[in-house]
Amino acid sequence: MKKLAFNIADAFLALIILEILLHYLLPIKQIIFSPYNYMGIILFVIGWIPNIWLGIHFREIGTSISSKEKPKKLIINGLFRLSRNPNYLGMAIALFGEAIFLGSLITFILPIIFIILIDKLTIPYEEKAMEKSFESKYLKYKKTVRRWI
Repeated sequence: MKKLAFNIADAFLALIILEILLHYLLPIKQIIFSPYNYMGIILFVIGWIPNIWLGIHFREIGTSISSKEKPKKLIINGLFRLSRNPNYLGMAIALFGEAIFLGSLITFILPIIFIILIDKLTIPYEEKAMEKSFESKYLKYKKTVRRWI
């Protein structure tokens, strides 16, 4: 199985930093002002919750959340009943939350790029690995649960 060339968690953290840099270095236009921008803090925190929970849950059941490792268990309960990719959904929500908090137009580009790249490059790779490991069980799950929400 071919491995991903990058670590998604590292890319996510890099995008958080890049949003801040873009906001201060290339502030195109402020579109969200105080106090409305504080809603972004709430979304940022909400976006982290699935990733923290999944990291703990995966460790407890003896599998890895990393795309670079072969999947050991098919998890279809909890957050996975709502989305096949709750971790990426959480990351996208956190990036949008940060963009709302910063409030400048340029910061909204990165969450959109993140979603497109994850959807086109990462998720198809992971889904093939899941199909190979869990065959009909994963295909059945894939038919009943949407990719994002």
